[in-house]
Amino acid sequence: MSGAETGRQAAPAAARPAPDGASAGHEVLAVVFQIRGDRLCVLLWRRARPPYEEHWALPGGRLGGAEGLDGSIRRQLAQKVDVRDLAHLEQLETRGDPCRHPRGRILATAYLGLVPAGIDPVVPEDTGWHPAVDLPDMGFDHADIVHSGRRRLRAKLSYTNIGFALAPPEFTVSQLSRYYSAALGHDVAATNLRRVLLRRGQIEETGGSVASGRSGGRPAALFRFRTRRLEITDAFAVLRPPAGS
Repeated sequence: MSGAETGRQAAPAAARPAPDGASAGHEVLAVVFQIRGDRLCVLLWRRARPPYEEHWALPGGRLGGAEGLDGSIRRQLAQKVDVRDLAHLEQLETRGDPCRHPRGRILATAYLGLVPAGIDPVVPEDTGWHPAVDLPDMGFDHADIVHSGRRRLRAKLSYTNIGFALAPPEFTVSQLSRYYSAALGHDVAATNLRRVLLRRGQIEETGGSVASGRSGGRPAALFRFRTRRLEITDAFAVLRPPAGS
């Protein structure tokens, strides 16, 4: 993993484990990705209070006493960052290191969320999108959780149709290849991507097209994902980077 990908994660601030037999708190966090300007970006908010004051963190918060995990993270996202346009949300991992939080033992269940390109969710002033390969100073173990989210997304692009959650309802193959390239971290040829996704039954033509640019040529066909819910389409597939990259 490169230095840029690692990001700048703050050292634990006087972390202390809970005493034996003590109950643990529980928080839910969300790694929300979107392709913005041909870059994979993650949604972060800047903390205003200790611990890790002025550091960036993942959106989320404490699990309510009467809440389920899924309901809690959806509430946190809707209330705190006004992200209501998630095309996909799944549980990513749970972390239980006794020293991950400086105020005692707090479990964290993280989710992976995806917002399609072309949508611009309304977020508060202390919240913004950051390139996932160039993270700002982050508190807790949140930078590591972002990297876990990237690995999960890369893997699922290989064997599922999760690309539907990155793309708008209709797109050209050229556009789709840019979304895949941004998420995977390497170039994806449009011709090869079209062949693979058609063979797997993930995408289909809409019958529409968009006018060609100044260079002229044939109008580009518009495609859509056959379904906009998660499906495993090739359990053994891997989308690898080009040789020598």
